[in-house]
Amino acid sequence: IELADGDLKLAAEDEYKTALEKRDFYVRQCDDLKESRERLRTVVAEIDAAMAEQFAKAFKEIGVHFQDIFSRLGGGTAHLALTDKEHILEAGVEIYIRPPGKKQQSLTLLSGGERALTVIALLLAFLAYHPAPFCLVDEVDAALDEANVERMARYLKNYSGATQFIVITHRRKTMEAANTLLGVTMEEKGVSRLLTVKVDELLKEGT
Repeated sequence: IELADGDLKLAAEDEYKTALEKRDFYVRQCDDLKESRERLRTVVAEIDAAMAEQFAKAFKEIGVHFQDIFSRLGGGTAHLALTDKEHILEAGVEIYIRPPGKKQQSLTLLSGGERALTVIALLLAFLAYHPAPFCLVDEVDAALDEANVERMARYLKNYSGATQFIVITHRRKTMEAANTLLGVTMEEKGVSRLLTVKVDELLKEGT
């Protein structure tokens, strides 16, 4: 190759071949990346489709349990709804409740006791769909009136064959439904003692 000043660049052909090889290498790399991107997109789409199908199935079954448990706990009707049925994985969940003698309302418009009952029913619906060995709840009945506390305690007692419930509570009706009571007493000032009462054993003894 003859340069503008008349000199010859003897290494120009070699440099051109080297540059061409680099270009071909980068082109192959880009093609590989594009192919990998498309494969990843396909895999992600397949995973999303499988997740959406599983979620839709679980959501439907949990909704059935939720309606049944809510009606057994406090009466009325309840159902779950997606905010966007076309895009399930990005959709939100709406909870609609119709307490006895009232019109249907969203969760945010319910009273404190009604919201507590709804949350309890939803928790139990999850457990009904996918049972767990045990469940720990803390003062979950605090906002309930006596009638709903009794219904909840009765439901937990009947359900406890599949799941062991550990309930932290100060409500008498909940305690009455327990198989075992654990408490802390202070017989002397500043001295605490753990107290355990096996309710089932006392009942068998006729106490």
